[in-house]
Amino acid sequence: MASAFFYGTLMHPKILLTVINNDGKHLRITPAILLNYTRHRVKRCEYPGIVPFERGRKLFDRELDQDERSVRGTLVTGLTEGDLDYLDQFEGSEYNRVRVDVHPLGELLDISNHSIEDDSTYLPPVPPPIRNPDDLSRPVQADTYVYIDSFNLEPKLWSFEDFVRHNAWRWHGKEAGRNPDIAEIDRRKAQSAQNGSASPSPLV
Repeated sequence: MASAFFYGTLMHPKILLTVINNDGKHLRITPAILLNYTRHRVKRCEYPGIVPFERGRKLFDRELDQDERSVRGTLVTGLTEGDLDYLDQFEGSEYNRVRVDVHPLGELLDISNHSIEDDSTYLPPVPPPIRNPDDLSRPVQADTYVYIDSFNLEPKLWSFEDFVRHNAWRWHGKEAGRNPDIAEIDRRKAQSAQNGSASPSPLV
């Protein structure tokens, strides 16, 4: 079983379960933070990309505070090889999956504890700023997806709260099939099922 740190659209439980194509009963989840990375809007897209701070700082004409040069997301444990295959496909050729150290910010709970009826009810509370990184919990290793092409990132930090308010419904609701990213995932899933393959082939 594997662990992963999600920082963008996959922080939303409904979207994560849509992508891995199962009910996620084997997964546990908790808020977490990744230090010394920045999370940017991808140009002309609704989703973000992260890069190490030394790359991200070049996109700004100002200094970033500790909170801005850290990425808040979710740590998910219990992922299967099949789940990772679907996630690799979802992220495609824009990202590299790498191993990082993340700091859990709470207790791991079954993902069913995070089920939601309505996007408007799924806005996490605004976390307090990081005052001293040394006060964080001991880091754990997890896979995450780092954006490859920094030139395709905006000099603007991406907000999960804005995504939930304005765009999440396009990724998991009735409109999801019209979203090119989700439509491609569904096409690959259907192709895999037709071929009798347990795992989809990755996007290239």
